[in-house]
Amino acid sequence: MSATTQSPVAPDSRTPSKAGRLLGDRRLPVLVTAVLFLAMYLGGLSRYQNYGFGELQVFLNLFIDNGYLLVAAVGATFVILSGGIDLSVGSMIGFTTMFTAWLVERQGLPLALVIPMALAVGALGGYVMGYVIHNFEIQPFIVTLAGLFLFRGLCLVISKESISISDSSVSSMAQAQVSLGGGFLSIGAIVALAVLAVAFYVLHYTRFGRRVYAIGGNEQSAMLMGLPQGGTKIAVYTVSGFCSALAGLLFTLYIQSGDPLHATGMELDAIAAVVIGGTLLTGGSGYVLGTLFGVLVLGLIKSIIQFEGTLSSWWTKIATGVLLCVFILVQRLMTTRRKT
Repeated sequence: MSATTQSPVAPDSRTPSKAGRLLGDRRLPVLVTAVLFLAMYLGGLSRYQNYGFGELQVFLNLFIDNGYLLVAAVGATFVILSGGIDLSVGSMIGFTTMFTAWLVERQGLPLALVIPMALAVGALGGYVMGYVIHNFEIQPFIVTLAGLFLFRGLCLVISKESISISDSSVSSMAQAQVSLGGGFLSIGAIVALAVLAVAFYVLHYTRFGRRVYAIGGNEQSAMLMGLPQGGTKIAVYTVSGFCSALAGLLFTLYIQSGDPLHATGMELDAIAAVVIGGTLLTGGSGYVLGTLFGVLVLGLIKSIIQFEGTLSSWWTKIATGVLLCVFILVQRLMTTRRKT
């Protein structure tokens, strides 16, 4: 009986390669951002070892100096995950600084009363924009752009000049420190990390979070599944408005003043942090922890430029632009791979 030879089985073209599986992994952008942050930090340690770059407080300053941006970026993460965009973030932050400074310094109201008022105004502004976007079916870009001009204009209505805050409660809260090993964190940094923790829980362990991902991934499918599309859309803009107002309060503590030009363009920094953190601009994919790494990367770029001493601060914008291009390319490769 003659032996039969068995021909080798050709690999199934539908079976994804290792590279294909890697590009299709939703965690890839977050891992890339985390590795990028680690590489930049180690590079800073190597280059500025004799200048104190490796001290614990230098690392903690990333949270202190960027706490308000982290809160704003967390709010922007909700919106972008749902497939929207919010261009009013920077103006809302600037308005909150003016609103807070005017009420505390000019009207003599206690900070404990001003804080909930400012948060309520921010949440209401976000709610109105979300309501208009959903019920009138207007593009989020247009509606939030109108919000940008509205709140920046309201800053100038309050005052065309900067308002310094000399209130003792603001000063004491701004100077308060929480010891952590050999360093410390400010109240603003603690609040920012608390907001991050709450956002992580909401997005990954609640029905609302699953709805945000579902609507951002495929709005038509989410509608056919009977998910409350309108309520979810309005809610994410309300969250963004609330986070923007809270970021404005933290920014007020950070600089202890209000100015109509404060936070100009910060909405772009928040969006950049979200995108660099791995959240798809088309929505439906991303992690709020990635947003944290995105903020840390932007903060680390500023720190490295400060330690270098010979570079202009505009290099921060250049580096941010390069990173955005790289991460948008990674997003494009991922979305293309998922469709094939």
